[in-house]
Order: sequence, then structure tokens, then C-alpha cells
Amino acid sequence: MNEYVIRPVRAEEWDKVKELRIAALRDPAAPVAFLETLEQGEGKSDEFWQERAAGGAVGRGIRQFVAEGPDGVWAGTVSVLVEEAGTTDIFDGEIEQAQAHLVGVFVRPGQRGTGLTEKLFAAALEWAWELEEPALVRVRLFVHEENARAGAFYRRFGFVPSGKVVPMPTDPSAKELEYVFPRPA
Repeated sequence: MNEYVIRPVRAEEWDKVKELRIAALRDPAAPVAFLETLEQGEGKSDEFWQERAAGGAVGRGIRQFVAEGPDGVWAGTVSVLVEEAGTTDIFDGEIEQAQAHLVGVFVRPGQRGTGLTEKLFAAALEWAWELEEPALVRVRLFVHEENARAGAFYRRFGFVPSGKVVPMPTDPSAKELEYVFPRPA
């Protein structure tokens, strides 16, 4: 595997943020991996992508990490959303303690199984644990009940099922399973 640099996005890289998200939405696993369709992603304005990149580049609320190859091509991404205590999450549940929520996990098919996802997750968790007060108590993510490959990776990485199950917002007959990674002692 060529050496990849894992780093946060930069605000001016909105076109690469857009290209990688559209590639993710074209992936055959997209219907069980993302809460957005290809048509929705392609329908968003350049202004939306500019704001998304800028929002993922700085501040405490969100950080998007990418795996950049020596040729400048992005091979993967993960975003960290900070959910502050007292707010409501995307499933309308109240957040009791400050935590992070990993979303938008994607690695291009040719790079899967190479350790790149582990490196992206390591960077995401390192950033989450370094945040100043209030310190985050855990990192969580949700996985579709039929996305066995992703679930297996999350467990290998150290996430454990919390037992929380919620209906998928885009299809209430499908279930999303919560996995958590507690703050290291």
C-alpha cells in the first residue's frame, strides 16, 4: 500500500469533499451505509459543499478526516460529530453527556482491507479524546442491521454493541444498531 496521510479536510477542498461523497453514494453498500441517496448528494449546490468542507475543517462541532495518497487522491474518509449534553441527536434522542458520533465512513473499494480504515478511525478517536472540556465520554456510531462487513470491522476496532436499536430514519422497517467506544481510562 502506498503511504497515505490521514488529516483533516481544509475548507478550500470542497470539490474533493463532494467527489468523495458522491463516490461513496455510488458504492453498492450505500443504501445500508448512508442516510442519503446518490440523487440527493448530486443535487446539492456547490455552496452546500463549500459550507460542508469549511464546517469539517475547524472548530469543535465536527471534523472530517481524509486519507490522502501521494498522488493527492483521497482514498477514504470519516467524520466526527460532537454531540453536546442536552442536545437532540438525529434519532430524536436526548444526549445526556458529551460524546462523539462517527459518520460518513467510506474507503474506496481498492483500498479496503489495507489498514486505511483503522488509520482513519485512530485519527478520529485521537481528535475526539483531545477535545477540551467538556471531555467526551464515548464515541459512538450506528450501523445498519444488514451491514455485516461494517459491523465486523467496528467490533474488531474495539467498538461494542450498546444494545440500543433505532429505526432507520429513511426506512423505519430497518434497524440501526448503536456501537460505542468508551473513553480510555
